Amino acid sequence: MEALGAEIGRMLRPGDLVVLTGPLGAGKTTLTRGIAAGLQVRGPVQSPTFVIARTHPSLVGGTPLVHVDAYRLGSAAELDDLDIDLDSSAVIVEWGRGMVDGLRDSWWEIEIEREWHGRGVDTACGTYSRATEELDADSPRAVTVSRRP
Repeated sequence: MEALGAEIGRMLRPGDLVVLTGPLGAGKTTLTRGIAAGLQVRGPVQSPTFVIARTHPSLVGGTPLVHVDAYRLGSAAELDDLDIDLDSSAVIVEWGRGMVDGLRDSWWEIEIEREWHGRGVDTACGTYSRATEELDADSPRAVTVSRRP
C-alpha cells in the first residue's frame, strides 16, 4: 500500500483531491503515508481521526499534503467548514465518500477492499479484536481508482 501511495504521491499536484474509501484496517492511512513519501512532505503521517485534518508541508518546496479523516463529520458542510486550502494543496480525505461533492468539480476516488481470513475477529464472541488484527496485515487488497464525477 505504501509503494502504491508513493507512486500516486509523485503524480499529485496542487488542487488534486483524493477520496479514500474502505473498511477499518483496509490501508487508507498506510496508502496516505506512501502518498506523503511521494510528495516528500514532513511527517509522521498518522490518522487524523481526533484532529480531523492535518497539514504536512513540503520538505522540497513542492505540494503540501492535507490529510483529512471525515469519519466523525456529519455532513459535507462540516468538511467545507474546515476551510482547507484546496487550491494549493493535495488533499486526501479518508471516509470522504459523499462528503466532497461541491468542493471540486472532479476528484479521484480510491476504494480499497481487503480480504479477511477471520483472524482479526474473535470468533468465540463475534467481536473485533485489535490484538489479532496484525495477523491479517498481509492480506491482499483490491484497489480501484476512478475519476469522479
